[in-house]
Amino acid sequence: MDKIPSFTINHNKLLRGIYVSRKDTVGGDTVTTFDIRMKEPNREPALHPGALHTIEHLAATFLRNDPQWKDSIVYWGPMGCLTGNYLLMKGDLQPENIVELMRRTFRFVTEFDGDIPGAAPKDCGNWLLHDLPMARWEARKFCDEVLDHIKEENMTYPTM
Repeated sequence: MDKIPSFTINHNKLLRGIYVSRKDTVGGDTVTTFDIRMKEPNREPALHPGALHTIEHLAATFLRNDPQWKDSIVYWGPMGCLTGNYLLMKGDLQPENIVELMRRTFRFVTEFDGDIPGAAPKDCGNWLLHDLPMARWEARKFCDEVLDHIKEENMTYPTM
């Protein structure tokens, strides 16, 4: 079998940031898949599943309600390796196009206080696996250390 493109990225050099993972044509539209990498793979601890689950609920809710971008949001969800999230959006986009959207999204998580949207047995398949304090901490760390002063190396995949 051929190795899929996301497994050809040198994860030992990958920094935290916003990357274009792939672009696909669906029904005549371009769909851009972003790699929203919150942790340096294999070099720092992965996100705790409860924090990542909470980030998923809050970010997905925020993005699907954002007045400017809501019609472009296809999907937001966690990576299996627990080092970040995937964001799929309609449009032929680059990381630079969504930096401000990601700042607003992660600031929303940082400042969120209250009941986590969709964190009820009837709404979620693992409703007890949430950790709002840790989600807020991780979102703040990502904003402060990456998004608030993002550089080119945080938006371009490293070479092998």
